[in-house]
Amino acid sequence: MPLFPPLRRLIVDPPPEFAFELSEAGIGWTHRGKTQRGGFLPLEPGVISPSPVRDNILKPETLEVAILSLVPQTSHKRRRPAALILPDYCGRVAVVDFDSFPNEPSQQMSLVRFRVKKSVPFDLDAASVSFFVQPHPDGGRKREVVVAVVSFEILARYEAPLRVAGLYPGLVTISALAALNMVHGSGLEIIAKLSGKVLSVAVSQNGVLRMFRCVETDQVTPEEITAVLFPTFAYVEDELGHKPQRLLLCGFGAFGEAIASVLRAELEAAVEPVRSAYGAPGPFNAGLFGYLQSIGMEIGAAA
Repeated sequence: MPLFPPLRRLIVDPPPEFAFELSEAGIGWTHRGKTQRGGFLPLEPGVISPSPVRDNILKPETLEVAILSLVPQTSHKRRRPAALILPDYCGRVAVVDFDSFPNEPSQQMSLVRFRVKKSVPFDLDAASVSFFVQPHPDGGRKREVVVAVVSFEILARYEAPLRVAGLYPGLVTISALAALNMVHGSGLEIIAKLSGKVLSVAVSQNGVLRMFRCVETDQVTPEEITAVLFPTFAYVEDELGHKPQRLLLCGFGAFGEAIASVLRAELEAAVEPVRSAYGAPGPFNAGLFGYLQSIGMEIGAAA
C-alpha cells in the first residue's frame, strides 16, 4: 500500500474508520463510527523502539493485544480501512530537487530511486518508496519531490497487529509529514518536532517543503536542540537566500518555553508552538492531530 499518498485526496475519498499513531510511548487512536472517539493508550517501555535499520516492534504480542483492545470486533469478514502513522525515525524522508521531472509514473519512480539510493542506510530494493511532487518556489520546470522510504520488513511489522484486528492499513505515512497539515503559514519557516529523543526539522516555504531532516539526540537538552537548529537556520539562509521568519515548535511541552527563550534571543526570529483544532499536539500524537485536521474530523476526546 502507499506509504505517502497526498493527504488532500482524503478530503474527497471517505476517510478510514480507524486511525493510529504508533510510538515508543503508546498508541494515539481515533474511531469514526456511530460516534467519533479518540484517545491515547500508553505502552510499557520496550514494546516499540524506532529505527530505520532494525526491527522496531520488540514485543509484538503486547502491541497486538493493545490494538485489539481498541478495535470493536464485528461479524463482518471484510477488512475495515485504517490509517497508520509511523514514528519519524523508522525510515527516511528527503526532499529532492529536479531541474525537470518526467510525467510517466514509472520514469518518475526510477529517477527518484536513483537519487535516494545512496542516502538510505538499508537496501532500497527491499524498501517501500513513495513520493509526492511539489512545484518549485521559483516556478518553471523545476520540481521539489518529497520522498519517504521505509524497509519492507519494518513496515510489515507495524502493519501486522492491525491486520490481526481485521483492519487494512490503506494509508501509511510518517508522523512529521502528517503533522505538517497543522501548519498553514506563508513565507519561510522552520518546524521542529520532538518525539522522545528524536528531533525532526522541516523547512517550509509558502507551503512547499524545502528540506527535512531527522536526528536522534543523545539527550534532550537545550544544548542538543540548538546544536541542530542553529546550523539549520544558517544553512537555510545561505541556500535559500532568505532568513527564516518563524520557528514552530511541536511536541516540546513544558520544555518548549526554555528552548523558545534561547532561540528568540539567538536567532532573532518569532518562535511559536504548533497549534491544532484538538489542542496542543504532544510528542507522540502530532501526526494523528495533523491527519485529523487534514480530513476535518472531530473527535469526542482529544488523543
